[in-house]
Amino acid sequence: MTSKSLVVFDFDGVIVDGIYEYWWSSRKACLKLLEKASTTLELPELVPEEFRNLRPWVHHGWEMVLIAAELIRPNSPVKLAGKEELSKNYHRYCQEALDYWNWQPSSLQKTLDNVRREAISNDRQSWLTSHKAFPGVPKRLSQLHLEGYEFAVLTTKSSEFTAELLNHFQIKPTLLFGYESGSKPSVLVQLSKKHILKGFIEDRLTTLKTVINTNQLESLPCYLASWGYLKDGETQNLPSNIQLLDIKTFLTPLASWP
Repeated sequence: MTSKSLVVFDFDGVIVDGIYEYWWSSRKACLKLLEKASTTLELPELVPEEFRNLRPWVHHGWEMVLIAAELIRPNSPVKLAGKEELSKNYHRYCQEALDYWNWQPSSLQKTLDNVRREAISNDRQSWLTSHKAFPGVPKRLSQLHLEGYEFAVLTTKSSEFTAELLNHFQIKPTLLFGYESGSKPSVLVQLSKKHILKGFIEDRLTTLKTVINTNQLESLPCYLASWGYLKDGETQNLPSNIQLLDIKTFLTPLASWP
């Protein structure tokens, strides 16, 4: 065990709001993939409302590229499904969309990552400033060490791009894990063997439910970030071992959290 306890944070939706960059990169990746198939397909440059509405369901970056393509596709079930239906069958709809476009998640993710690398290479500052840190969060993270805690960032974004953004916002975690490190529950299990974990803060309720049902993580304090990309009704009737964390409480010392 290390001398300091560790608090683990998700990135997108907890530390940073990158909805504009998500759409810009996903749109460009989608158009790159469709370039040979059609030169007439168009997607708006402004973030479509449908994309905003679907963002809470997104788990991996490649899904955003798929959603962009589905906004072009007439009668797309991903686009037309109501929120309740989508909530129950999101993964099935994604698989149907992959089959329709004859795409693989790995190729979508690779294209998205390449678009981001190109953007950073061509105009790094514009890419960085397309992300906004949630108000008060960077400062609060910098204060954790004063309470005797270290913190880690655990994200399904590439660690390469997450590191760029953390540096931009002058956020300095002790540890950083991207999608390359494996699933969030598996990383947390490994961390629990070396650290005293004092909390995991995430805005994806399904991820938190998976974590609390993972062997060796049953006692990990889990928090749902109320300021993140939440689905309708997710703040109601939470499991007893998942606490809703609002920004006001987050800005207070960890010892006062529920």
